[in-house]
Amino acid sequence: MSYPDSVRFLYALGNEIKTAKFGLERIRVILDALDHPERVCRFVHVAGTNGKGSTCAMIEAGLRTAGVATGLYISPHLAEPVERIQTGGKPVTAEQFTWAFDRVHAVSETLLTSGGIDAHPTYFETVTAMAFVLFRELRAEMVVLETGLGGRLDATNVVSPALTVITPIDFDHEQFLGHTLAEIAGEKAGILKPGVPAVFARQRPEALDVLEQRAREMDAPVTHSSQACVDEVRLDARGSIFRLNGVTVHCPLAGEHQMENAVTAALSLQHLGVAPGGIARTRWPGRLEWVSERPAIILDGAHNAAGARALAAYIRRFFQDRRVWIVYGTMRDKAVDEVTGTLFPLAAEVIVTAARYARSLRPEAIAAMANDPRVRIAPSIEDAVALIRREAQPEDAVFVTGSLFVVGEARALLLQ
Repeated sequence: MSYPDSVRFLYALGNEIKTAKFGLERIRVILDALDHPERVCRFVHVAGTNGKGSTCAMIEAGLRTAGVATGLYISPHLAEPVERIQTGGKPVTAEQFTWAFDRVHAVSETLLTSGGIDAHPTYFETVTAMAFVLFRELRAEMVVLETGLGGRLDATNVVSPALTVITPIDFDHEQFLGHTLAEIAGEKAGILKPGVPAVFARQRPEALDVLEQRAREMDAPVTHSSQACVDEVRLDARGSIFRLNGVTVHCPLAGEHQMENAVTAALSLQHLGVAPGGIARTRWPGRLEWVSERPAIILDGAHNAAGARALAAYIRRFFQDRRVWIVYGTMRDKAVDEVTGTLFPLAAEVIVTAARYARSLRPEAIAAMANDPRVRIAPSIEDAVALIRREAQPEDAVFVTGSLFVVGEARALLLQ
């Protein structure tokens, strides 16, 4: 297949959340038929609700700076699926992505015909298998592997990692993972392995209790970010510099919450015998990313309540003296009331919109739920960007937020 054909086939498999396959049987059969590419590299396996992508990016940057041949597996993507599979800090090429898709698809069809699997692997299972194949082919030494949904039954949970990392746990995807923090933490804790060291970010008590209990059952030694000595903190609108156990760390990602992620990443790197200086080279698009100065236009995928709280704290800390715009669009399965209730009161101007994505919530529905007379509707991201360019003043601050699909579309337009 061509690259566009492979992408269309993946999308035709259905939404990666709604069609998620909870269980490792199918992915294990497929990887066995591919001669177990997941056994070739060393892995850092990362789960959590918020900050796991940022933490993965920082760990990868630190390893790469230290001269390690790195792989990085993340989800979702902003613009193109190739972004999910990276080596050496760059997405794989369209040709490499297509080659890996052809291999996994061919194996899947053979297994389907022989009855080895019950159905074609899902979108996420397919891309996960492709990632393992490419990391083997491109000779990655250490791969930073982000879970997709949960952890215990996530398709990534077939590896024997060198280190596991769990970032802050909060409410998201409750219909799949459970309706209490303890239940959600139980799913995330499923990545812990017998005797394998773990790093835990700062957690709420009810989540931490579950994680620690599981770690004891696994005899897994744990490093807690909450117990690290962090001082000499300098935080501004573009990032932070601090000392961690006497070592200076520069985090180029904005927001106080990213400093917590940087602590977790730095502790992870130190456990792997790598100095955390390479965190300064992290690039993580779409997360408090500045794409314009006058007006300030900042992109942030605050897609759940915890993300919205982090963005709200950032706005209050650094933009109280500016006229703030919120441009928001989301998916139908998100906690819209919580997010809009947190963000909209901070704004002088509110624009609701929708990405070109089947699961997008119509902006009219968001406006009705917000019940705020200031809310204006932009039917598409193009309309929202045109409105910003037409009306936002040089001293204003515009935050484009909600779904990463919204952020990705807006980013492509704003960086043209």
